[in-house]
Order: sequence, then C-alpha cells, then structure tokens
Amino acid sequence: MLRGVVSFGAMTMVSRIFGLIRDRLIGHYFGANAMTDAFWVAFRIPNFMRRLFAEGSFSTAFVPVFTEFKETRSKAELKELMARTAGTLGGVLLIVTALGMLAAPLLASLFSNHAEPVPGQQALIVRLLLLTFPFLLFVSLTALAAGALNSYHRFGLPAFAPIILNLCMILGAIFGARLTDPPIMTLGWAVLAGGVLQLLFLFPQLARFDLLSLPRWGWRHAGVRKVMTLMVPTLIGSSVAQINLLFDTFLAAKLASGSQSWLSTADRFLELPLGVFAIALGTVVLPTLSRHHVNDDRAAFSKSLDWGLRATFLIIVPAMLGLMLLALPLVSTVFQTGKFDKFAAEMTALSVFGLSFGLPAFALVKTVLPAFYARQDTRTPMRAGIAALVANMLFNVALLALLYVLYVPPEAQAKGVMAGLASTPGLHFALGIASALSSYLNLGLLLYWLRRARVYDPLPGWGRFLSKLGVANLVMAAAVLGGLQLAPAFPEMGQMARVWWLAALVGGGALVYALAMLALGFRPRDFRER
Repeated sequence: MLRGVVSFGAMTMVSRIFGLIRDRLIGHYFGANAMTDAFWVAFRIPNFMRRLFAEGSFSTAFVPVFTEFKETRSKAELKELMARTAGTLGGVLLIVTALGMLAAPLLASLFSNHAEPVPGQQALIVRLLLLTFPFLLFVSLTALAAGALNSYHRFGLPAFAPIILNLCMILGAIFGARLTDPPIMTLGWAVLAGGVLQLLFLFPQLARFDLLSLPRWGWRHAGVRKVMTLMVPTLIGSSVAQINLLFDTFLAAKLASGSQSWLSTADRFLELPLGVFAIALGTVVLPTLSRHHVNDDRAAFSKSLDWGLRATFLIIVPAMLGLMLLALPLVSTVFQTGKFDKFAAEMTALSVFGLSFGLPAFALVKTVLPAFYARQDTRTPMRAGIAALVANMLFNVALLALLYVLYVPPEAQAKGVMAGLASTPGLHFALGIASALSSYLNLGLLLYWLRRARVYDPLPGWGRFLSKLGVANLVMAAAVLGGLQLAPAFPEMGQMARVWWLAALVGGGALVYALAMLALGFRPRDFRER
C-alpha cells in the first residue's frame, strides 16, 4: 500500500503543482472579480456533480464490485461488467448533462447576487455552463477507467490524467484575451477539451488489460445493479464535503464580489495535502480493504485501516498547522501578481485559515470511508453525511449571522440584510469554519459507527503515538511563529524575497518537525504497514 500511495501521491503532487500554476495564471490575467466568480460558479456546479458521480459515489461503489468480479469471476465476465457499467453510466450522464444545460439559466439565476447585481455576470454564467456541463460526462467515464486500473494496482496514470485538464486551462488563461470575448470564456472551452483528452489518455492502459470494449446498456446486469444499489446511498454519504461546497457556493454568491474566487483559490492549498496524501491513501486502501473483506481476513482489514489512520495523522496535522500559520505568506507568494492584488491575497488567506482548521477531518474521512465501502456498507456513511450536511447549513447561517452583527457597519445594515452581506468583504470566512465544523461531526459519527460494528480494533500504542505527534507539532509551530516574527510583511515584499522567505519558513518548519519526531523515537520503519 505504501508503494501505491507513493505512486499515486507523486503523480497527484505534479497535478496539484500544475493546479497552482493554473490558478496563479487565472488570478494574474483575470483577477478576483465578478467575471472570475462567474467562471468558478460555472466550473464548480458540474465539478460538484463530477465528484458526486465520479470520485464520490460511483468510484466507491464500483471498485469493490469490480474487485469482487476480478477475484472470483472469469475475464469475460469482468470485461462484460466494464462494458455494461460504461454504457449505463454514460447513458444516465447524457441525460443529466442535457438537463443541466437546459437548466443553465435557472442555475445562473440561483447562483447570482440579486442584491447588488453585476451587469452581464448572469448571462456569462449561462454561456460558461453550456461548455462545462459536458465535462461531467467525459470526466465520469474517466473515473470509471481509473477505478478499473486502480483495482489492478495501477495508480500512476489515473493520477496523472488531471494534469491534462490543468494544462488546457493554463493555455486558456494565457491565450484567453486573444481567442474569446469575453476572455474568461476560453476557460470554459479549456474545461471541455480537458475532459475529452483525459478519457482518451487512459484508453491505451485499458487496452493493455483487455478492458476496452464498446459501452453497452446494462441496467439489468447483476454487477451493474449492484453498483447502482451501492451508489445511491453514497450520493450523500461519500460527498458531504462537495454538497457543503455547493451550498457554500450558493451563499458566497450572495456575499461581496470576489468571494467565489477567494474561496476557490484557498481550496487549492487544501487540495495539495488532501490530493497528494489523503485522497491517494483512500484510493489505495479501498481495493486493499475490499480484497481483505472478500477473503474474510478481519485481522488484515483492521491492521490496514489502522496503518492508514496513523499515516494520515502523521502528515495532515503538521499540514494543518503550516497552512494556518503561513496562510498569508503562501497566498502572497503564489498568487499576488498582476490583477490579483494585496486585498485579494488577504481575503484569500482568510479563507485558507478557516478551511485549514478542518483539514484533519477532511483527510481522515477520506481514510475512514473506504472501511465502509469495502464492506459494501453505504447506508452508514449516508446517515453520517445527512447529519453533517444539516449541521453545515446551520453552522453557515449561525456564523454568518454572528459576523453580520459584529462586522457589518451600521450604515450597511440599514440597507437590509442581503445588501449588508453583499457590501462587506471578509464574511466568507464563516463558510470555511462551518465546513470544518461539519466535517468533524461527520468524522466523529463515522468512527463511532465503525467501532460499534467491531470491524476495526486499534493496535496498541495509539496514546504514545498521539503524544509524540502533539509535542513535535508544538515544537514546529513555535519555530514557524519565531520565523514569522523575523520576516517582513509578505504582501509588501518583492516576488523573489517572498519565495526565499517562504522556502525558509516551510523548509525550516518541516526540518524541525522531522527532527522532533526522530528525537521522540519515531523511525521511518514505523511507517510501514505490518
């Protein structure tokens, strides 16, 4: 599993680096304003459905069934499952895509700010949605191909595929002003092209395993019906973070112009540790846990999950502290250029700080969910997901109300609640904190029900492990805070000065953390799955 995590994580690291370059160029050429917000809305709606259909519910339902067929059925039956699943998924998504395109005007109205409307923004969202919705079909079929390859422990190429989308969007950002009017439209075309090219990229690897065949409708096929049965509950259970993100998008549309861009840019920093490690670990551990479940090896199942949880803690806790302490230095260094000014950097850093508070919960949920899906239990995560979803909505409303009372000036409040929200920058901070709190609730419920099902027995030494981890992180945080006291204000520095200071702070913090862990008795061999 460690080799799989390294392979998947390395490719995902490259993808996330290209994602940072992509978002930096979008900020440089387009800034953080109402038109950029229009693109992020149009990209986030089908992207939400992609994670719901592809990375969320579908992958977690398909991989265990595909692994079961691979372990217990003939190659002809496995190939039949692949063709029938592709045909059924593709047929359903064709309908969903068509409905999404027809509903584009309604969606654009729903995610627009009517209290302080920006001329042309709503029409631009409609035009962009007509390009980004077909992306859902192609990227979901890419997830099908990736799930099949992951079951053969091929993680590198599926993790590389998103780089293609980032490359298309990078080219769109650079050449946007020359190709389309308004220039932001080129990003819609780039998303569509990236979706098609990602799918084509995995075809040769599918052919190598003799899994490439014409899709066929298979609603009555036993394997497809099993995937669909498992998939329905996970539409909520495995994608709570995405549903919360969509709700946040709706609320952000009612806040100050730029809020969508600030939240989307901040999310990029969380995607790095989540994608490189947490999602990689969840992707690798799912087929492994599925195999242990099929072979009825409860001890191996429990040990693999225990290893995954400890590995997640080891990486994610220092990542959380680093992102919270270095939020403004990171945003200023990576994004403060061109039309992305000091104010945009400060607003984005506010989002990074709030979202980072929930990073351990986001990551651990990715590790815990496969323990349910490998056992083909999709109802329990659904129950936890519903509770967290409702909690997120309540947290959002409560925190926005609190910030409204504390920070919205009286003259803005006099214009009405919606006008006050739309005219006061910084209120988007509430959305990040609410997402974090609801994710901790989701994680707590999942762990409680996992222990109650008696499929996971923690190995000895958790108390000692967490104590060492806590001390090492406190030492690292003290070192980073000391370095920040010596550094000049990041938004005021030149670009190269920011790079050197950030490298010193990040590198120094990582070195202190590693030395502290070694001094406390941790050794790399402890990271091995045993």
